[in-house]
Amino acid sequence: MKSLLKHRLAWPVIALAALLLLNQIFRPDFLSLRMQDGHLYGSLIDIMRNGAPTILIALGMTLVIATRGIDLSVGAVVAIAGAASCTYIAASPEPGSPVTAAMAVLIAVVAALVLGVWNGFLVSTIGVQPIIATLVLMTAGRGIAQLITGGQIISVSNDHYKSIGAGYLFTLPVSILITAAVFAVAAVLTRRTALGTLIEAVGINPVASRLAGLRSRNIIWIVYVFSAVCAAVAGLMISSNVTAADANNAGLYIEMDAILAVVIGGTSLAGGRYTLVGTVVGAFIIQTLTTTVYTLGIPPEVTLVFKALVVITVCLLQAPRARKLFSSLKAPNSATPEATKEKVAI
Repeated sequence: MKSLLKHRLAWPVIALAALLLLNQIFRPDFLSLRMQDGHLYGSLIDIMRNGAPTILIALGMTLVIATRGIDLSVGAVVAIAGAASCTYIAASPEPGSPVTAAMAVLIAVVAALVLGVWNGFLVSTIGVQPIIATLVLMTAGRGIAQLITGGQIISVSNDHYKSIGAGYLFTLPVSILITAAVFAVAAVLTRRTALGTLIEAVGINPVASRLAGLRSRNIIWIVYVFSAVCAAVAGLMISSNVTAADANNAGLYIEMDAILAVVIGGTSLAGGRYTLVGTVVGAFIIQTLTTTVYTLGIPPEVTLVFKALVVITVCLLQAPRARKLFSSLKAPNSATPEATKEKVAI
């Protein structure tokens, strides 16, 4: 049991299980699933569907953080992707056709590639600190999205585009299947090829990896491009789910949830070793927290405080120093009364 608790995924899994159990206590049908019109419904399905954009962004953020970087621009990329795709559909002569939806998706992905290359260029080539380089796009990205939409909320009517965030396939929401596919690709590329080892090497010691002949700049470009593409897909999910692009609010503060998911999952902000599975668990914790807030009827004004307390608790339980301190406080005094008397006598 002690060895299991020392695993970096132990406490996040325990925290997720505790949150699910808490919801089950207050809502006896919380864990139940039902089939209706060939679609699978239930609170667990809702958590996975609503948490899909956060999971996608957190997957990209994990690889960025593993290289000792950070990407604060993902929320802006979400807004730009949604704005570009919905604006194209609205201006198209055939706004309801599948070709229009496919072109809208392609435009959003290409825009994300350009933005990811820009971030990678600033960090790897120019040498700007990652937090500053991505803060530039975080600040300017919302303005770019506003320029694309003209400061308006762009509504669209395209069933093919809507299916990205609100459609179903094989009884499951399409957004869940897309997220699972991206996770599978990322896991195979980073754990079945040398890419994962190279990312860890850059994060652990970039100077040593460069002296060893590793082209760290290319690795940094790859992770920032991947992060931007994940954010674009998340933006497509968010905008297609509501069939509209809100450049001002789409993806707002989602970068904070992604970073929290990565940290809760056990990936260190100092770079190096990372865990994609832990990131997914962390994202589920974030989304389940939101559901728990509604279940318990917690007032909206204290929602962020409640989430912060849970996140801090999980992070403290993961910290080796905090666990060591807790164990020392819990451990009984090894000195017996007889031994104490003998020491006094001596």
